[in-house]
Amino acid sequence: MRVALGIAYRGAAYHGWQSQPGGQTVQDQVERALASFADRPVSTVSAGRTDAGVHALNQVVHFDTLAERAEEAWVRGSNRYLPGDIAIQWCRFVPDSFHSRANAIGRRYAYVLLESRVRPALEAGHVGWTFRRLDGEAMREAAQALIGTHDFSAFRSAECQSPSPVKTLRSLAIERRGDYWRLDFEADAFLHHMIRNVMGALVAVGSGGRDPAWLAEVLARRDRSLSAATFAPDGLYFLGPYYDAVHAIPERTPAMSWIP
Repeated sequence: MRVALGIAYRGAAYHGWQSQPGGQTVQDQVERALASFADRPVSTVSAGRTDAGVHALNQVVHFDTLAERAEEAWVRGSNRYLPGDIAIQWCRFVPDSFHSRANAIGRRYAYVLLESRVRPALEAGHVGWTFRRLDGEAMREAAQALIGTHDFSAFRSAECQSPSPVKTLRSLAIERRGDYWRLDFEADAFLHHMIRNVMGALVAVGSGGRDPAWLAEVLARRDRSLSAATFAPDGLYFLGPYYDAVHAIPERTPAMSWIP
């Protein structure tokens, strides 16, 4: 049986999604919980690999198992073995042909940024922060250069393992909500640190340190050293992948309503 799950988690306590020898990753926690509930080893495949400190609201994984459980049992039973900052949100039985990563036709992220003279306290670890005033129109103008299919080498980390730096950014929406900014990114796929590197560049433009036209120049030069510093992971949320409707994979979880 092939099982698909949607998982929400706070990433602050973990070294990212992907399993590591030390065991302090979200994948390690999830697989231990599933194995305890199924009473046999479970190996998961995720739709995307989030970095250390990055959160997820609907990470989609699949796994194969001989254990027979009801869909709701996989959710409630496995959650008993998970720490409080990780929770399975839903379960679906899917055909053997379904693949959480290969079948995804796009991925969505949101970055939540606090603009305040004072650093966050209650929201610490859950939002990015800038003490400089931001110009939303300047950031939106600069962001237009990134929409479409481009070589994003200027926003790619040195550790990126993607075979190609060419990605298609389908949309980048920038909205102010009180003292918070929310930036929504949608693409076919993302490079390692791509969003955090773009965030650093957009904040540089929004705070007046760079002209909006500078972002297009950085993109065209394909040189990471010419761009801004990588922004903090705290405010980055993996909203999840999306699929062809034939797969009937949920695109929302209750956690979607929690972030600004």
